[in-house]
Amino acid sequence: MTARPTAGNTPDTLIILLGIALALVALSFLVPAGSFDVGLDAEGQPLPIALDSFQLSEEGPPGTALFRADPASIGFLNAPFEGLTSGGRHSAAVGIMAFLLIVGGAFGVILRTGCVDRGIRALINRTEKDPIVILPLLFGLFSLGGAIFGMSEETIAFVILLAPVIVRLGFDAITAVLVTFVASRVGFAASWMNPFNVAIAQGIADVELLSGAPFRMVMWVIFTLIGMSITVWWARKVKADPTCSPVHASDQAFRDSQGSTLAGGDFDWRDRLAILMILGGVVWVIWGVTARGYYIPEIATQFFTLGLVIGLLYWLPGNHRLSANEQAAAFRSGAAGLVPAVLVVGMAAGLVLLLGGTEPTQASVMNTILFAMASILGHLPEIVSAWLMFMVQAILNFLVPSGSGQAALTMPLMAPLGDLVGIQRQVTVLCFQLGDSLTNLIIPTSATLMGVLGAARIDWAVWARWILPFLGLYVAMALGFIGIAVMIGYQ
Repeated sequence: MTARPTAGNTPDTLIILLGIALALVALSFLVPAGSFDVGLDAEGQPLPIALDSFQLSEEGPPGTALFRADPASIGFLNAPFEGLTSGGRHSAAVGIMAFLLIVGGAFGVILRTGCVDRGIRALINRTEKDPIVILPLLFGLFSLGGAIFGMSEETIAFVILLAPVIVRLGFDAITAVLVTFVASRVGFAASWMNPFNVAIAQGIADVELLSGAPFRMVMWVIFTLIGMSITVWWARKVKADPTCSPVHASDQAFRDSQGSTLAGGDFDWRDRLAILMILGGVVWVIWGVTARGYYIPEIATQFFTLGLVIGLLYWLPGNHRLSANEQAAAFRSGAAGLVPAVLVVGMAAGLVLLLGGTEPTQASVMNTILFAMASILGHLPEIVSAWLMFMVQAILNFLVPSGSGQAALTMPLMAPLGDLVGIQRQVTVLCFQLGDSLTNLIIPTSATLMGVLGAARIDWAVWARWILPFLGLYVAMALGFIGIAVMIGYQ
């Protein structure tokens, strides 16, 4: 969910954004501004932008000043503040940043109750007689977590807790990573309602929130079933011959350990009711968006309400009770975990402003870049253009691992670019979410991946060799779904 400092000596995401900002400033002295003519239909609504309506400004490259107190043409040093305060409550960046903080705080309370942890422990206890059964169940649960609320960093804790258990059941640490981190990434990639990925991208692209859900649900089911199958295949292989695992030696530490437990206490009536509330909250969000037209402010309120109600449930006397102060601390902690993502969203919005913004009728460097890219892609089949968009998003994910940050950075460019080359904005969002998510399985710039591998005692090079065929299969599947989406005019 969040953008955290990256592993090793890799530059932090904010440093990368600063470098991009400097490059854009240099670009503003080389590329002239341009604009499009946008006509109106009979109802006064803007018509699709036509490439042949583009025209260059006679003033040449605009250049970006170091400091300029003019909202219509900001300077380099103005970009952070202007980016953080741009937009409104329904769009980037202010609305999205508020959304991230509220939802992050609500999930902080829910996770602090331990109901999810105890639920997973209860599931493990019920399947001890046939441990292979637990693996697809865990994969499905973590995939659902990635799809519904963008589970990401939380998987580090689960790897710490589950790796010793899974290794002592006769499997290996790779299996533990598969059913936690990989499952959550698969769900994240194919999500139909992830508030930190799909919802933000759709909001920026001016696409109805949670629209196109049936197509994505089918994709999520297929992605998840494939992941389950691979996990069970690998687990059976390791069970039959533990030495075939590339992490067999490092797993000895888990075999020798006494293991760890999930959140203490039994999975009681309160936990069961909390899980039902979470499922009910998901249904409420889907109903609100589809039946009542709820948008970012209302969805944030729905998630806040869910966190508040579950918090009240655990405030009552009894087992697993959380005091009001503990819940307030959990809310602050959950929101604080999203602050890096909030900063990335704001900074990325500032980059867009450095290029002159996204208004097609106002002369800007952004419009000239859009025209140049569309002129190239316009000569290619729409499917190929969509595939290239996916590849661009996948490459950018190496630099900006934050999903919400990448959405803020790329969607203002990709959405109108898709318009120019005849690709539906829903397809553009699909290219973003798949490109942004799948490469997180391997990129060393992902702090979450490196944290998971550290918890599982797996060297990155070993993991990269193992996961590469798995990633290749999912990339092929992603290209297939994107192709289908283009052919059916996915909206």
